[in-house]
Amino acid sequence: MKALTWQGLGDVRIDEVADPVIKDPTDCIVRVTSTAICGSDLHLYNVLAPYLQPGDILGHEFMGIVEEVGPEVGNLRAGDRVVVPFNISCGRCWMCSRGLFAQCETTQVRDQNKGAALFGYTSLYGSVPGGQAELVRVPHADFGPVKLEHDHEDERYLYLSDILPTAWQGVQYADVPEGGSLAVIGLGPVGQLAVRAARHLGIEQVIGVDLVDERLALAREHGATTVDRRSVKDVGDALRELTDGRGPDSVLEAVGMEAHGNPVAHGIIATAARAPKPLARKTIETVGIDRLDALHTSIDAVRRGGTVSISGVYGGSADPMPMLTLFDKGVQMRMGQCHVRRWTPELHDLVAGADDVLALESLATHRGPLSEAPDAYRMFREKSDGCIKVILQP
Repeated sequence: MKALTWQGLGDVRIDEVADPVIKDPTDCIVRVTSTAICGSDLHLYNVLAPYLQPGDILGHEFMGIVEEVGPEVGNLRAGDRVVVPFNISCGRCWMCSRGLFAQCETTQVRDQNKGAALFGYTSLYGSVPGGQAELVRVPHADFGPVKLEHDHEDERYLYLSDILPTAWQGVQYADVPEGGSLAVIGLGPVGQLAVRAARHLGIEQVIGVDLVDERLALAREHGATTVDRRSVKDVGDALRELTDGRGPDSVLEAVGMEAHGNPVAHGIIATAARAPKPLARKTIETVGIDRLDALHTSIDAVRRGGTVSISGVYGGSADPMPMLTLFDKGVQMRMGQCHVRRWTPELHDLVAGADDVLALESLATHRGPLSEAPDAYRMFREKSDGCIKVILQP
């Protein structure tokens, strides 16, 4: 089969690889009909290179048709249409029974001291072959895949794999009080869906912050007031001006480790990523830092006693944090990988209705065959050609 493989920093290619096979009785094989490039995939393109090997298959947002099921998969059969959560969870362990599916004890990557295994996401999370491929082996198919009963287009359901529940969890974690305000820092795909989810949930004042024209315009179309980071001296001051001088009740940070705004951190990250893999991993795991402009902006901007919800991905082990500000302001923080299956029932019902209430079918700006994935990665990284979201069909 054909699959997108990682070959080095900024180098992904379409290769011919072996078809996946059933290994465990709870596996299934899915023929992919749609797969997406996620903002988190760009971390693999750049920062997390030390945890990848040439030939690793990328991608964790995908859906398709079940081709084969293991003998202990009683809930699916060949021909079923499914969307597959990006984290692999068993549904039965202590963590899963508490809705903490991203910490599944059955698939935890214990040798790396990490949570549940993820599709297509480095040795830190199990080196599980990903979904930017024609076929995928799906472990724990007796629980993970979400069977789809309605005949909508793929793009109505595809984002149930990651970015929609990630945005939804981010809004839920933000704990916006009734009549309160929410600022969304970063208007990439997760930020866009966070704006839409917040408005759908009745949050009246939603403010989006970004520095890309197309992203700002799209957020305004869906009810957000926007702040262009390029045109204000201080984002925190701009947000305070919009919220009676206090700052937003809650801030959802949807940028993560590769934020703009810190050339020193950028230089350290770039140097580590290019070092020999053992040295690079040691550097990241002991003195690694992230670019923290978006996170520090969120902490500065949120009102006293407010909540910062972090959906952006971070990987630093020695990130400097403004503890005086956090403690003095009494800021609450929630974060972490999305517990996808925790939100699946309500989100599936929401997106399967007659109306596309979150405008999921219009989020993607670019679509094409899997063969164009290398060019699509470059375009997405550079935010060129108005690119916000890319969908690929194998």
